[in-house]
Amino acid sequence: MSDLDQLTQSLARNLKRWRNERGFTLDALAARANVSRGMIIQIEQARTNPSVGTTVKLADALGISIATLLDQEPGPRVRLVPAERAVRMWSTPGGSSSVLLVGTEGRGGPLELLAWTLAPGEGSASDPHVEGTTELLHVTSGELTLLVDGVAHRVPAGASACFTSDVPHAYRNEGTETVRMTLAAAIPPVGRSGPTSGS
Repeated sequence: MSDLDQLTQSLARNLKRWRNERGFTLDALAARANVSRGMIIQIEQARTNPSVGTTVKLADALGISIATLLDQEPGPRVRLVPAERAVRMWSTPGGSSSVLLVGTEGRGGPLELLAWTLAPGEGSASDPHVEGTTELLHVTSGELTLLVDGVAHRVPAGASACFTSDVPHAYRNEGTETVRMTLAAAIPPVGRSGPTSGS
C-alpha cells in the first residue's frame, strides 16, 4: 500500500471515529464544515483523497488538529516525529510547499506546527478558520506578504507575526527570494468556537 493509500485509509477511519465521538450526523458535520454530505461519505469510505482545504475544514469543524485527523495520535509525554513522518499538505511545480511537522491535542484545543516554502511570485489563500483560531509565524528567509482580512502586512526575514485567522487570509511571496517560514496554529476546542456553520 502506498503512502497516499495509507493516508486515505487513516483519514477515512479517523473522520468516522471523530464524527461519532462528537455525536455529529453526516448532515450536521456537512453544515458545520461547509463540506457536502456526499464528499464526507466518500472520504469515510476511503474513495477519495480530499483537498487540503476540505481536510482543514473538517478538522476545524471537529475541533481537532489536522495531525490527529491524519492519524498522528498523541503518545507519551515526549513524542518525536521523524522527518519522514512529516506530512506534505500541498506543493507546487514552482517549489512552494507546506509540511505539517507535528500536531497535538492540547487542553486549550488542537495545536499544529508547519514549515512553509513560498517560491517567488507564488502564494496560498485560506478560508476563515474556526472563530478564535490564532496563528503565529516566523520568517527565516525572504519577505512574506501576509494578507489578513484584505490588509497586507510585510514580514521580512527575522520577523514574526501573530494574528487571528478566523477571517480570510493569505500568504504571498511578492519578492525575488524564496520565503521560508515556520507557522503554528492554535485552534479552539469544539464547544468554545463560534457559529456551528464552521469555516
